[in-house]
Amino acid sequence: TMSDTRRMLAEMADPLFAELGADATMDRDGARLEQLGLPALLMPEADGGFGGDWMDALTVFRLAGYHALAIDLPAMIVAKAAGEGTEAHFALMAFARTAQIAGALDAALALSVGYVNERQQFGRPLGKFQAVQQSLAGFACEAAAANCAAVGAAQALERGDAGFEIAAAKLRANRAVEVGTTVAHQVHGAIGFTQEYGLHPLTRRLWQWRSEYGNDAYWSKRLGTMVVDAGADSFWPGLTARTD
Repeated sequence: TMSDTRRMLAEMADPLFAELGADATMDRDGARLEQLGLPALLMPEADGGFGGDWMDALTVFRLAGYHALAIDLPAMIVAKAAGEGTEAHFALMAFARTAQIAGALDAALALSVGYVNERQQFGRPLGKFQAVQQSLAGFACEAAAANCAAVGAAQALERGDAGFEIAAAKLRANRAVEVGTTVAHQVHGAIGFTQEYGLHPLTRRLWQWRSEYGNDAYWSKRLGTMVVDAGADSFWPGLTARTD
């Protein structure tokens, strides 16, 4: 369940990100983010920060993805937690992109479901056709998997050792992007590519985030190396011991 602090954070960030969206710029809108203290989300209160934890960061990163926020707020937040160019920074940015992907997939799914329930074809809504329902069900599974992976990585960060979970989460989210964007554009048809419609800012960001801070090949290799180094006998016990 969401804590009161996290709920308040979400209620503050959600309408602001919705307002700024894909057209936000640092020059025009950066001061509003600074005013709310969002870039200092992970800094301790004693140092003038927000005093948030990684689950709070997950909430903000997901909302930034959901609204395709053009300002890279997650990078601003992570920069205060780990020095750029370090392995820790790379891993934390991979987590941030995972959370953004999860949020953007949810938004693209919501748009797709709304569209097929309104759009009429052959005298009935597109959403009544079984093939469309099956495609969207597959999309929903991918979005749910990306969100679960992001939550698992955030929980691991709270425990302190998240190398395995971040690798698995980024890879899983990356793989969800292809299915999600393909289905979203299939059910929308031509309108999904138009400048005025809200789908393309999400799908463009999704493909961008998929390749940033480790693509499929990178994280597959990292995971494979971890498993091989630990040895076959350690794989299942090590996997089940990571979370309850």
